[in-house]
Amino acid sequence: MSYRTNLFSKMVILILIMLVPVVLLYWYSNHKTTAVLRDELNRSNSNQLEFFQNQVNTHIELLSSWPNLLIHDPDIASFRRIYADSKYFDLDTINLVKRIQNKLSIQESSSNWTTKLYLYSPTLGRVISERDAGYYDQQTLRGSISSGWNVRKIQEGQDERFIFSWITVSPYGISDPAANAQTVIKLEFDSDNIRDMLDKFKDDGRHDPFYYREETGVIYNRTSDRALTGQLMDKLAIDKLKDVDNRTVVIDGEPYMVNTVKSSTTGWYLVDYMPLSAILKPIHQSNILFYSAMICLLLMSFAVAYLLYVQVQVPVKQLIRGFQRLKQEDYSVRITPKGRNEFSFLSERFNSMVAQIQQLFEHVYLEQIHVREARLKQLQSQINPHFFYNCFSFITSMAKLKRVDAVVAMSHNLSRYYRYTTRQERDVVPLTEEIEFVTCYLEIQQMRMDRIRFKIDLSEDILRQEVPPLIVQPLVENAVIHGIEADAEAGEIRVSGEQRNGMMILTVDDDGHGMNELARQMLLHKLTGGMDQEMGCGLWNVNQRLQLRYGDQAGISITESPLGGLRVALSWPADEKHLLELKDSNRDVI
Repeated sequence: MSYRTNLFSKMVILILIMLVPVVLLYWYSNHKTTAVLRDELNRSNSNQLEFFQNQVNTHIELLSSWPNLLIHDPDIASFRRIYADSKYFDLDTINLVKRIQNKLSIQESSSNWTTKLYLYSPTLGRVISERDAGYYDQQTLRGSISSGWNVRKIQEGQDERFIFSWITVSPYGISDPAANAQTVIKLEFDSDNIRDMLDKFKDDGRHDPFYYREETGVIYNRTSDRALTGQLMDKLAIDKLKDVDNRTVVIDGEPYMVNTVKSSTTGWYLVDYMPLSAILKPIHQSNILFYSAMICLLLMSFAVAYLLYVQVQVPVKQLIRGFQRLKQEDYSVRITPKGRNEFSFLSERFNSMVAQIQQLFEHVYLEQIHVREARLKQLQSQINPHFFYNCFSFITSMAKLKRVDAVVAMSHNLSRYYRYTTRQERDVVPLTEEIEFVTCYLEIQQMRMDRIRFKIDLSEDILRQEVPPLIVQPLVENAVIHGIEADAEAGEIRVSGEQRNGMMILTVDDDGHGMNELARQMLLHKLTGGMDQEMGCGLWNVNQRLQLRYGDQAGISITESPLGGLRVALSWPADEKHLLELKDSNRDVI
């Protein structure tokens, strides 16, 4: 797993370690830049709104000073002192009225706003404007007199207009000026003047400015989006506005930056708003460009990492797996070269090396097999004559004694034995066949010596174990010759077996005179060396054959028998199939 993910994972992690801080730093910088930009825009918008508000206030304050200037004019003062008893003015009064109208006209034309001046004389009951002179209704005048600017709404279809009026009374402080004042001067201007300034202000780069007063109404610019402005006013009415305020208002999921400045002269709020998306659009475009570049760079980095993974790590992994299999003695391993690069060259050299190693090992292994087979054949040929000599001696003796039945029995068992040995073309045989052969041998020996008693105690599971042929009979033969024949009182032979710790153990016990510890150790030592004539070939051949087939853990052990004689035990590893059968049989018994 470490080989598989080592290089590619490290490269991907390294790429992420390099790119992630850059993205985080850019995001932090962009966040701070956006916040600073919004603050600067709010400050700039507020300053521009304050400047525009001051311009409007200056106009309005200038207009409100006109009545105070006119009320001290000599002609207006003369008009104030006229007391007429008839409905018609004399010539001098008419000329005075003309002069006053001319002065009102000059004053109105001194401003670029459209204004109207009215001169009321309660004592005469007359009112003079730029183009007219006539009577007026005192009750109407009384309703329009108030301190400060008076605003009157005029509804014209779906549009609204507002009339702003400012009244100056002389003398000051009298009660009921509409009836008792000597002179009343009223200035009026239409909200269209403010609307003209809003249009000009909007043309200078503002989004959609308008004037707003909660209890009065709204003065729109002429191209205003009134539906959006209405939604905005509903949002602004929720919280009380400050004299100078800026806030973010969300309408239909779109955030708007709203700036407001209150007029100290009229009490109206100048409001301007613009969508944040329009302000931050260049930043958003820059963000999209940056993140797109980062994604492309990340994909390209992954592509480069994958290319290196395919071109470098995969061939290295193949070489590592090849060497691991070669270490496990699997010489059939080959690597398929991909492309034409340095690793394909290494793969071809690896395949060539393994092929040569495999060829060398196969040659050596075949030579070892031939040597081992020749040695096994030689060992088997050394075992067979030893038993035949004894059998033919017995037949000769029985024939001299005219023991036809013994000769027949011996001949029959000898033919079975000869058939077993001469037809033995297998490397292994079931243990049950080997035990049948041993039983035949013991029955022959029983004919020679009536005192021989034998017992074979082997379970069915053990009898199914496969073993090399002719490995039990030499042990039984040695027990008969060296144990029982050497001791006149001996005669018992027992063959038993068990499975212990993955090893099969088969023991042959006799009740002969046995061997002391020193003799047993010497015999075991001779079994591990070369064969000599004093020792004979039976036990040495069996031990050599077991170790040749099963390795050093197999072989012969010699100990004292519980019967009083000698115990010779064969041990070899049990095959896995047999171990599984033993486990299943034990489980069934439980």
